[in-house]
Amino acid sequence: MGFRSPGYRAFTVANYTILAIAGLLCILPMIHILAVSLSASAPANSHLVGLWPKGFNWDSYTKTMNNANFLRAFVIAIIRTFAGTFVTMFVITLGGYALSKDNRFFRSRTAYSWFFVFTMLFNGGIIPSYILIRNLHLMDTLWALILPGAVQVFNMILLMNFFRNTPKELEEAAFIDGAGHFRILALVYLPLATPAIATLSLFSIVGNWNAWFDGLLYINNYRNYPLATFLQTIIVQQDFNKINPDINELKNISQRTVKAAQIFIGMLPVLVVYPYLQKYFVKGIVLGAIKE
Repeated sequence: MGFRSPGYRAFTVANYTILAIAGLLCILPMIHILAVSLSASAPANSHLVGLWPKGFNWDSYTKTMNNANFLRAFVIAIIRTFAGTFVTMFVITLGGYALSKDNRFFRSRTAYSWFFVFTMLFNGGIIPSYILIRNLHLMDTLWALILPGAVQVFNMILLMNFFRNTPKELEEAAFIDGAGHFRILALVYLPLATPAIATLSLFSIVGNWNAWFDGLLYINNYRNYPLATFLQTIIVQQDFNKINPDINELKNISQRTVKAAQIFIGMLPVLVVYPYLQKYFVKGIVLGAIKE
């Protein structure tokens, strides 16, 4: 390796120190939640559990996995995440491809681009959105959780820039061979856009999985809550019987340990998916953010 100046070495040390602190701030709460979920009722309720469980037991997880309301919310969250991610990626892929064309192919491109940018800066607000969903008869349906966030303009702009940086010679060769726009998108652009697609899919997966407010707003029956809304409700709400009718019958476990177990299980899907898509993260963002 070449010579490193003192300033560069100091910057490297400071950089790694800050990243280590940030990593600990993210990891330690998860370890604490896991420790509480594996602890006995008395130390957990007395706030004596730190990063290691006291009175180790699996009873909270057993109770959680036998909770029909929790399992139903978990399944709804999985369906909502997969369906929402598919719809979002389908919409922003078509939109990004169309907006990546110059005015020769898409004369209204500038007007549509400004229209989408306008929606990033201004929105109708919560009450008009609620009235719209109600008038469309989407209340208490899965579509009420998917359609309002289907068009993610920022992600569409990233994908548009990625498509614009794709060599035009590939598209021209495909046109010469008789391919249409849909075939070019499917066989030329999408294989090259794998890093961007994976990165934006990760954004959508995390966003859909963690979204709780729209479930609270559009879903009236708590049995139809997605997992994030279910967890938010049992954490904030004082009357736990409405959400978990058997929780007052527990003797060896407490509300605190059960909540911790439910929260930790709710984190697992994102923790499992992220490592598989993380390798595309930096490349997808950098390539999508560069405009030649």
